[in-house]
Amino acid sequence: MPVDLYPAIDLLGGRVVRLRTGDYDDQTVYGDDPVAVARQFVAAGARWIHVVDLDAAKSGDPVNRPVVATIARAVHGSAKVQTGGGVRTLDDALELAEAGVARVVMGSAAVSDPSLVAQVAQHIPVAVGLDHREGELAVHGWTEGSGRFLDDSYELFPTASAFVVTDIARDGMLSGPDLVGLARSVELAPAPVIASGGVASLADVVALAQIPGLGGIITGKALYEGHLDIAEALRALA
Repeated sequence: MPVDLYPAIDLLGGRVVRLRTGDYDDQTVYGDDPVAVARQFVAAGARWIHVVDLDAAKSGDPVNRPVVATIARAVHGSAKVQTGGGVRTLDDALELAEAGVARVVMGSAAVSDPSLVAQVAQHIPVAVGLDHREGELAVHGWTEGSGRFLDDSYELFPTASAFVVTDIARDGMLSGPDLVGLARSVELAPAPVIASGGVASLADVVALAQIPGLGGIITGKALYEGHLDIAEALRALA
């Protein structure tokens, strides 16, 4: 099965940004028109768009939800939208499903209450976001440790349709992905693992694709900085 590519759009105040290692005080703005960015990704061949509401991830206030809905409408029929950030209740997930999102990503809420994933999964596919620093899962926009650990968490989510595994120390750093850790995650997880954090080049995409059973690759900063071309990456993955 080919590995899916998920070009990422991170929203903060309606703008397209990237944070370094999840630090809200260390951000780069890449544009004011997220919908145009999504359309560019689809024009290059992307079949998934990964959207993160950074405002909602931190505060719980889904201020960017109308933008997410507009992106979903703009790419409908060409690509699917997977979105996370502030998806903390069944109502949040239902709103996003109504907006045309194909899959929600639940992080903090899932870690706090794994049973919530089973509830939401009855209505829309759920990817569980497991964001970690040296193995400890972080919550609330990566601002707090949870006391739970990555390797012990997969069994808590039997209804997850995927797991988005992010090594926070690598996120937005273009430092390369954690190939060893991700290979272990693929072995442990009961659903496909989507790798997130550190992808810097086509070589990283190719290296990740060598992990047997990996489900997908999220990339953001490498695209915006011109280190990676979507069409080229998709050709390599095919």
